[in-house]
Amino acid sequence: MTAVPHAPDDLADLPYAHLLRPHTGPLEVEGDYDTVHLDRLDVPPGGRAAGSRFLESAVTDCSFDGTDLRGARMNDLWASGTRFTGVSLAESTWLDSALVGCSLAGVEAFGAVLRRVVFRRCKLDSVNLRAARLDDVVFEDCVLRDVDLGGARLTGAAFPGSRLEQVRLGRAELKRADLRGAVAIDLADGYDSLRGAVIGSHQLLDLAPALAQTLGITVRDR
Repeated sequence: MTAVPHAPDDLADLPYAHLLRPHTGPLEVEGDYDTVHLDRLDVPPGGRAAGSRFLESAVTDCSFDGTDLRGARMNDLWASGTRFTGVSLAESTWLDSALVGCSLAGVEAFGAVLRRVVFRRCKLDSVNLRAARLDDVVFEDCVLRDVDLGGARLTGAAFPGSRLEQVRLGRAELKRADLRGAVAIDLADGYDSLRGAVIGSHQLLDLAPALAQTLGITVRDR
C-alpha cells in the first residue's frame, strides 16, 4: 500500500512553526503571505484573494465562505479545522501542503494542480476537481461525497481509510492510483477509468457488477 507522506497533526510540529507571525485584516488580491498564521479568521462572503501566494504558512480554525482564491499558489501550507464553503480554488496550485480535519463544500477547484498534498480526516462534499492534476496526493480517513474528478489526472494518489461516495471519474486518467485502503468505492460514473488503478480482491468482487455493466458483459447463470 502507498505510504502516507508525513503531515503533522499539530501546529507546533511544523518545521517553520517558530517563524509564524499572526495575520490580521482582510486578504488581498495577489497578496504575498510568507510565514503567516491565520487563526480563527472568518472571511465574509465575497472576499477576494485571487492570485495570492502562501508560503510556509498555517491556517487554523478559519472559515472561508464564497472566497475567491482562483489561481492562488500554496507552497508548504498547513490548514487545520478550517471550513471552505463555496470557495473558488479554480486553477490554484498546491505543493507540499496538508489539510487536517477540514471541510470543503461546494468548492470549485477545476484545473487545480496538487503535488504531494495530504488530506487527513477531511470531508469533501460537492467539490469540483474536473481536469485537475493530482500527483502523489493522499486522502487519509476522508469522506469524498459527490466529488467530480471528471477528466482529472491522478498519479500516485492513495485513499487509505477513505470513503468514496458517488464520486465521478468519467474520462479521468489514473496511474498508480492505490485504492486498496479505501473502505468504500461508490462511483457515479467512470468505472472504465479505473484502468491503471490498484484495488484489492474484495473490492473487485464489490465492483464486479458495475464493471460488467460498463463493459457490456451479461452475467447469467442459466
